[in-house]
Order: sequence, then C-alpha cells, then structure tokens
Amino acid sequence: MYFKNRKNRWEGQCRWHTLFAGVIFLAALCFLAGLLTHRGEQGLTVHQFFITAARFLFWLGGLAAVFAGLRLLYETAQNLKLNSEKLDNTVEMLSRQNNLLMQVSQASRLSDTAKEIVFRDSEQMELGEAALTRLHQHDFAEADSMIRAMAEHPKYKELANRLKLMTEKYRSATEEGRINQIIAHIEALFDQKLWIQAVAQIENLVKTFPFSDKAKNMPVRLQERKDRRKRELLADWDLAVREKNTDRGLEILKELDLYLTPSEALALRESASTVFKTKLHNLGVEFSVAIAEQNWKMALQTGRIIVQNFPNSRMAAEIRGKMDILLERARTAGGKSAPA
Repeated sequence: MYFKNRKNRWEGQCRWHTLFAGVIFLAALCFLAGLLTHRGEQGLTVHQFFITAARFLFWLGGLAAVFAGLRLLYETAQNLKLNSEKLDNTVEMLSRQNNLLMQVSQASRLSDTAKEIVFRDSEQMELGEAALTRLHQHDFAEADSMIRAMAEHPKYKELANRLKLMTEKYRSATEEGRINQIIAHIEALFDQKLWIQAVAQIENLVKTFPFSDKAKNMPVRLQERKDRRKRELLADWDLAVREKNTDRGLEILKELDLYLTPSEALALRESASTVFKTKLHNLGVEFSVAIAEQNWKMALQTGRIIVQNFPNSRMAAEIRGKMDILLERARTAGGKSAPA
C-alpha cells in the first residue's frame, strides 16, 4: 500500500511537470513564430497573434508551476504529519517494551508462581489482541485455530471462551454490526490507554471497511482521546507540583512524557527538575537515616532506588562506590544473601 501510494504521488508530480514543460515549449514556439512573422501588414497581425499566444502560454505555465509547487508543499506537510504519527507510535511501543523489560527484571527475583501472576494479564492481552486482529481481518480459520489452541491450556481456557463468544457474535452480525463491534473494542483500548493496540485495530478496520465513514473517523477519534488524556495528565501534574507530591508527580511524568511535543517538554523542564531534586533529596534523607540507624537492608533498598532512578547524580555515584559494603552488611544483618 505504501509503495502504491508513493507511485501514485510520483505519477501525479510527473503529470504536472510534463504539463509545465509542454506549455513552456509551446510558448517558446509561439514566440519564435512571432519573430519570424514580423514583416508586412499581414505579418504584423500574425506576429501580434503569436506574441500574445506566447505571453498567455508563459502565464499559464507559471500558474501550473505555482500550483505544482503548492501541491508539493501540501504533500510534504502530509508526509511530515504521517512521519510524526509514526514516531509517536514508535515512542509508545518503546515505552511499552521498556515497561515489559522492567517486569522481566523484577520477575527474575520472584518465584515461579509470582512470575505467572505478573505476566498473566499482559500475556493474555497479547494473545487476545492477536486473535481479534485475525477475526477483524476476516481470517476466520486462523482466528478459530488460535482460539482452539488457547482452549487446550487451562490458564487460557477462560480467555478462549470469551474469544469464542466474541467470534460467534461477530460472524453472525451484519457489516454495520461488525463495524460497531470493532469500534467498541477500539474504544475499550482507548479506555485502557493501549494506544499501540488501538492503532493496529484502527488500521485493520479502515482496511477491511474502506468505505465506512465510521471507520474513517477513528484516527480522528484516537487523536482526540490522546489529547484528552494529555490534558488530564497536565492538570494532575500541576496539582502534584502545587501539593509537592513528588511520588505522584514522578508517576505522572513517566506517562506524560509519551504525549508531549519537544516544546511542551521544554516548558515543563523547570517544574520537573524541581520534582526530581525534591525526590532525590527525600531519598537521600531516608538513606542517611537508615545508615545512622544501621538498618542495612533499608539502606541497601533505598540506595538501589537512587542508583536506578537517578543514575547520573553525585549521590548515586557515591552509593555505587559503597554498594559492596552495603551488600555485605545487609547479608550479615539478615543472615542470608540479599537479592541482587
């Protein structure tokens, strides 16, 4: 589809370039003909005709050039907008992957049962979205195969049952009913702030039902919901800053970063810096108190938080240099190895 659109744009530009070149060529011929017919009374009339025609064609060629330039500027703006949306989606995907990596890092220190609890929701969500994507693409055989495979595993049986009911409802619906079901699913993804999954479902919806006005409106709906969420986060951020709630502020900032343009991020830099400094100061106080009370486990835990969240600070550098001592004293105090 991308290469097809690109080919169409290229052919459109070539048509305008050809038109411009043809008009200019005709204008040049008329001008030359006017020069050659400059003699005699009858020749003077013909001369004026060719010169007037040449001027008109030059003017027409200039108009075509201006229109072609405006069209090129419009297509450039559209491409920039499309690339910006793709970049936003990429940033969201990287953030999601980063969160998953953090879960993996945390789960490496958990028991098998705890790991299953951590990953169950995200894993089932991925499986469910994959099956629904096949269903909404009208690849019913593949969707049914995926659901049957899920039903064979006890931990996915409930998910398989839900997907089976959704599949039956979808297959028995009219085209308008199918569109409404997909839109309802996309709206649910909006509510969960699952923008990457929503983008994928919208692309499938538009591809499957290209003539539906409801389908065509969903990208606009997506942007509206994202803008609304950004406004909510900005309001929460202002409240957290006023109340000096650093923990809440940092939590908001992590999500808000996905929605901000570079200029908006620059505008928040000062208030964000204040929140980070306050949080680092509070952690430093907790660390010092734990050291003073010889609570080595708490000191180790707080030190790790500082190193992880503020790796470039001088405090983090000092703690990294003393981490071996903290580990040893925490082992001694606990009577067993602290988790690495």
